[in-house]
Amino acid sequence: MRIKFTALLLLALPLAAFAQNASAQESPVGKWRTIDDKTDKVKSIVEVYTATDGTLQAKVLQVLDSEKGPHPVCDACKGANHNKPIEGMVIAWGLKHQGASWEGGRIMDPKNGKVYSAKMTPIDDGMKLEVRGYMGFSLLGRTQTWLRDE
Repeated sequence: MRIKFTALLLLALPLAAFAQNASAQESPVGKWRTIDDKTDKVKSIVEVYTATDGTLQAKVLQVLDSEKGPHPVCDACKGANHNKPIEGMVIAWGLKHQGASWEGGRIMDPKNGKVYSAKMTPIDDGMKLEVRGYMGFSLLGRTQTWLRDE
């Protein structure tokens, strides 16, 4: 009996490692190339990471394409982000894991300084990330598809 249990355990370990790796790929955590939903141009590199409270946040690591030059500031932002560099700025926060998505957070568009409700959903085995910003209902908003940069 002990031999059967040991054999079963040895067979199960690779499956557990595969399942853990698959779920890690389907997490939004990592670096992403943001794609403008209107122009299809790569706009920036954003890092999604886990905050100390367990929610997800995202910050801009590098701006690649901007109408305001290579190192733009957020002149449309209100409050503490007003006229601060967009590179290094936290643009999404408070996203909580719910099923296949991360929801309930907020996202800020540095182009206009507006803050929206947010939802992130990994697709294509975690190689793409649907990022939806909306006001009120999820039907009233816009979606960008980001590409994994790692």
